[in-house]
Formats: sequence, structure tokens, C-alpha cells
Amino acid sequence: MNISRRSKYPEECWGLRWSFYKWKDFGAIRGETVRKVSKSGYCLLLVSVMTLLLISCAPQQSLSAATDNLDDYERAQYTLMEFLKNLYDGKYDEAAQVYGGSYQTMINQNPGIGSNDHTTLLENACTLNGMQCLQAKIIGLEEEFPNEKYVFLVEFLDHNGTLFMLGPCCGDDEASSPPQSVFLFTVIKTDQNKFTVMDMPPYAP
Repeated sequence: MNISRRSKYPEECWGLRWSFYKWKDFGAIRGETVRKVSKSGYCLLLVSVMTLLLISCAPQQSLSAATDNLDDYERAQYTLMEFLKNLYDGKYDEAAQVYGGSYQTMINQNPGIGSNDHTTLLENACTLNGMQCLQAKIIGLEEEFPNEKYVFLVEFLDHNGTLFMLGPCCGDDEASSPPQSVFLFTVIKTDQNKFTVMDMPPYAP
């Protein structure tokens, strides 16, 4: 066979060639059948291997990669917005990875959940216990301690698109406890050069 021209049989797969020879002891017909089946199997195997290689080489985006070119203030802000967005989107495992504040209130409200099950504690807080895991936006910076912590001003939007307002609690009236629409969130820089959110969205039982 002239291997310089393209064969109509699946002997060549993306420039890779295999040679298959007839075994004289088994006859020409049997040898040809084995050859064709083998060629098809090799092509399928090559396709599978190439698919796995493409999947393994696909770029993976991470929080650290997304913030590599940001300064500390921008990284703190990005971490806070991702945390609040993950709570809003129901991605509680991702939210738990950057939350470093207290879980005690959540533990008290969910005695049947282990104190170390942070993902479920956050889920229950947002879906059952009254935490307002709403769409959020950062509107300013309250205070800044470079290389240590940042305190951001955050507003939330209600489900109907209006500004969320936290009313008086526990028998207070608006005169003594006016409605609140701006909330403080502290983000600290850890020893591992990462940023951790220390506050949760407001509760409105």
C-alpha cells in the first residue's frame, strides 16, 4: 500500500499510522477482518485519550487567581462581594470558606446541626432562621487599616427590588430605633495573606 496518500480506511488517525499485517496461518479474509476492527478500536481509543487531555488542560478559575492583580483594598472588596453573592445564590459551601466570624447564633438556632457543619448552618440561617441573604452592593468604605482590615458600607435590595430596611426590634419604636438600611461588614487580612469576612447579613425574624 502506498502510505503517502490518504487511505479510505481508518488506518490513519490525525497523522498517526499503524501497520496491520495478515497472519498467513489464519487466512486472508480473517486477517483483513481483524485488521479493520483493530483500526477502528485504536481510533476510538485515541479520541477518548485526546478528550481527557483537553478536559484536564482546561483553565480553572479560583478566587486567588481572580485577585492576583488587585491591591489589598480591592481584594478585600472582592472577597466580601463574592461572599454575599454566594449566600444570595445558595452557594453556602463557598461562602463558608471565606467566613471567619462567629457561628454561635446559628448554632443556638439549630441545635440538631453539628457546630462544625458550617455549610448547613449558613443554609439554615438564610432559608429558615431569618438571615437576609439578599442581593447586596457596597456603597462605601467606613474605615481602613492597611494590611489589617477594611470596614465596608453595604446595602441590600429586597426581593421586590426596593431598598431593604431593617425596622425596630423587640418592642422599640422608630423614634428610639430608626430603620436601618446601611450595614457594616469587616474584612480582615489573615497571616496567610488571605481575606476573611467577619460579619453576616442582618437578621429580620
